[in-house]
Amino acid sequence: MSWYLLGVAGLFEIAWAIGLEYSEGLTRPVPTAATAVALVISMVLLAKAIETLPVGTAYAVWTGIGAVGTAALGIVLFDESADPLRIAFLGLVVVGIVGLNVTGGGH
Repeated sequence: MSWYLLGVAGLFEIAWAIGLEYSEGLTRPVPTAATAVALVISMVLLAKAIETLPVGTAYAVWTGIGAVGTAALGIVLFDESADPLRIAFLGLVVVGIVGLNVTGGGH
């Protein structure tokens, strides 16, 4: 259950990171509010997951999900670079996330 919570927390991390772009420096009320809500949900779920997962593993997976998801959406939504080397390095982050999950992250 903790891994599931951590995965959902990572999805909400993507949501709040993307929300920052749409909030235009936190100047637009609706995107800013949505960003804040996503941030709180992400943190609460991360905190819940850390109750049974090692903090270092959970944080690495959470940030990895957020980094890969945000970078992927940046490519799709904001026309950011899809350079093959950039994609390859994002793939390495995914390998790390999967590796931490498969090994149980130290538990």
